Amino acid sequence: MVLYHFSDRPDIALFEPHIAPTSLTQDQALVWAIDSWHQAMYFTPRDCPRACFWPGDLTTPEDRTRFFGNVSAGMVIAIESRWLDRLRKATLYRYEMPDATFEPRRDRSGHWVSRSPVVPIAVETMTDLLGALILAGVELRVTPSLIALWNSIIRSSMQFSGTRLRYAEGWDAIDWSAVPLGVYGRPKL
Repeated sequence: MVLYHFSDRPDIALFEPHIAPTSLTQDQALVWAIDSWHQAMYFTPRDCPRACFWPGDLTTPEDRTRFFGNVSAGMVIAIESRWLDRLRKATLYRYEMPDATFEPRRDRSGHWVSRSPVVPIAVETMTDLLGALILAGVELRVTPSLIALWNSIIRSSMQFSGTRLRYAEGWDAIDWSAVPLGVYGRPKL
């Protein structure tokens, strides 16, 4: 299995387990990685808020039609329009990670974690993130605000992952009270 870690730093020789300052739920020091299929979720600038979703085994036919009825891609990644120019200009570094100490997260979001320090196998510079998204076969949606879409996705049976959403316009408007806990990446607040 190929695992990756994405960074805006080109010179990481050792990934040390840590508690991410952006985490709402993490309570232990970890090194994070993402599998090949889900890696496109990280083809954006680091702090770019994004809503990523795709149909899974438990997705209802109604939700599949509602969110993927006219989508030929395997995944949709939505970003806010104010981030499009930064997406076009950003450079990222994709680190290939050895899988020996990693274990999968239970949320089916493609994330893997290691409790041990990890030395990367290789690093690749990525300068055309928009091109990388296209080659990954995802549908990129650019919208003024992610909040209405996100509120719908987290209440659906779609699999999803949201990253840096606290930077989204209107983040405080998300009503988490009606969202089941612990399913498909839903936060355990």
